[in-house]
Amino acid sequence: MLTGRVVLITGSTSGVGFGAAEAALAAGAKVFIHGPDEAAVRTASAALGGVPGFAVDLVEAGAGAAIVEAALAAYGRLDGVVNNAGIYPRGTLEATDAALFDRVMAINARSPLMVARRAVRAFREQGGGGSIVNIGSVNAYAGAPNLIAYSMSKGALMTMTRNLAEAYANELIRVNQLNLGWILTEGEKLVQRQEGRPEGWYLNIPKDVAPIGKLLTPDLVARHVLFWVSEASAPVTGQVYEVTQTPFLGRSSSGPALATAAQAR
Repeated sequence: MLTGRVVLITGSTSGVGFGAAEAALAAGAKVFIHGPDEAAVRTASAALGGVPGFAVDLVEAGAGAAIVEAALAAYGRLDGVVNNAGIYPRGTLEATDAALFDRVMAINARSPLMVARRAVRAFREQGGGGSIVNIGSVNAYAGAPNLIAYSMSKGALMTMTRNLAEAYANELIRVNQLNLGWILTEGEKLVQRQEGRPEGWYLNIPKDVAPIGKLLTPDLVARHVLFWVSEASAPVTGQVYEVTQTPFLGRSSSGPALATAAQAR
């Protein structure tokens, strides 16, 4: 599906990003990873067979362009980007100050835009075409009360996806987004334990939240990432696709309230 294609995945040292990197490699891609620090990148690279990577905190204004430059230096070209990196600090309106808001928006909204900005230039220099997949959240539509900054950032990402898709469709540069529901990662296990859930909480998820009997996992999400970053989804662009186990909008049960309370990579 991705044989020989170069795919850059931000936030790929753990969770959904790491799962997508594993799946892309298995599909024949040349993968470039990114993480917040050198130790995380080294560990993930070793686990992925020594793929190249780059460490930078995405709160830095030049980080997005720097990641793309590093991928181009490693492989000489770029075919696909997965903007997966993001943070999800809890915070109600009362607990969300300007510093928290600015950090969330810098990492979750500004950095994907800057990655896309440099990637589009690379696509053009290669003769056109390319695919960008943004990893969003169902929280983009409203969001849990304690995730206001996070939810706003994912709403911004959704608008960015559609805007860029319209801007570059004639150049065959596709931009799509996956809005994830509740995904079980090691980070999510930790967050939920810190918020008071019992040990093994994820083994008893209500069926109205998870009809398959468990939360979605990074490997299951990765299947959708591969489809949208590959030519298998061409020529579709500008789409926001919900990766959830149940219909999200308009449900009458209490499931969505629980499902949207957490979404992590």
